[in-house]
This record gives sequence, C-alpha cells and structure tokens, in this order.
Amino acid sequence: MPGLVEMSEMKLKLPEGPFKAYLFDCDGTIADSMPLHYVAWKKALGEYGCEFPEDLFYSWGGMPTVQIVETLGAQQGIAMNAEEVAHRKELLYYELLPQLQAVPEVLEQIQLSYGRIPFAVVSGGNRQSVTNSLTTLGLLDKFDTLVCSEDYTKPKPDAEPFLVAAQRLGVAPEDCLVFEDTAMGIQSATAAGMASVKVLQPWERSYQLSDVSSQLPGS
Repeated sequence: MPGLVEMSEMKLKLPEGPFKAYLFDCDGTIADSMPLHYVAWKKALGEYGCEFPEDLFYSWGGMPTVQIVETLGAQQGIAMNAEEVAHRKELLYYELLPQLQAVPEVLEQIQLSYGRIPFAVVSGGNRQSVTNSLTTLGLLDKFDTLVCSEDYTKPKPDAEPFLVAAQRLGVAPEDCLVFEDTAMGIQSATAAGMASVKVLQPWERSYQLSDVSSQLPGS
C-alpha cells in the first residue's frame, strides 16, 4: 500500500544517544508552516513590488523577519519600513493559521519522548508567531521553554540561539539533539556543539514521496 510505504520512508533517523534534551526549530520542523509563511511573504512584499523567490525563501529559513525585509530591500533597491512589513507579514500569516498542520515525523518524536526529557523550541520567529503556531497545533504545553528572536542577539547560523536554550534547560550542549529543516539551522546547531537531525522541507518531502511511488509495483 502506498500510504504505508510513504509513512515508513518519512520516519526520522536519529543519531545514537542518549540525549538529555530535544531542541526543535518551529517553522518547517514542528509546524508544516513554511508554505503558509511563503504565501504571507509574497503578499506582504508584493505590496511594495518586492520579489522573494521561493528557493531563496527556503534557503533563508531561520533568518529573523525584519532581517529578511532589510536584506531584500537592499538587494532590490526598494525602500521599506522593515518593522511594518514584518508586522504585516505576520498578520497575513495569522489569517492562514487555521490551515496549519504538524510535520508528522517530528510530531511522532514529540509524542514518543514527551515527559522523559525536556523540550525547547529554538526559532528565528518572534514569540507571538511561535506561540500562535504551537497553540494552533495543540503543542504549546509540551515545551519547557521557547527561545525566539527576542531572546538572542546573534541569529542562526550563530550558535547563540541553541546555547540559550541549553542553558535554560540546564543541559550541556553536547547532550542536546536538535531537529532542524534548514542548512542555516543545522549550521547553528553544529556551531553550538550539538548533534542534529535534518527534517525534510516540503519540496524535498514531495520529491522523496514521488520517488518512492515510482518504485512501487505497478508504477
């Protein structure tokens, strides 16, 4: 049955532990929210005639929203108030929240390990955005701490966001396992001295499932 093959193929392969804490990125890792964020970005930036190619959007995963606006504006020579555009983008994202779903293979790990070791969210998003996403998914109470863009000065790929989370949990960095969907996030975890597991992004997930389907009998 295709569904069973897809389910088994999507399971995460974790490095050997034991680990004393799990640190999760939010958007694209816990929450399958990146496509919704992209819709919001396209609309918010489109009001200024600013382009945001989809491949660039995914490669910048983990970058704070204000920094994204500032960088795109500088690259394209468009004057924008970064705080206002970032706020507009978040409002548009909140309108899409009822469509939000969890990433199944990450949700599985949360359900398997909740209560055994502490969890933290480490995100490039602001606290309100992260809180709203986790509340929508019914997962907010699973996490001992949320480390958001307001909680550090150097964003991913710097180590600071993950080190802040480890310190709050009282767990040594080498005893933490990070779940991340972007190269920038993996770099941040590595810089912090932490093991990590890569969560497939939506376009990678679609490619893998189509590749699996092509190998099924009768394809």
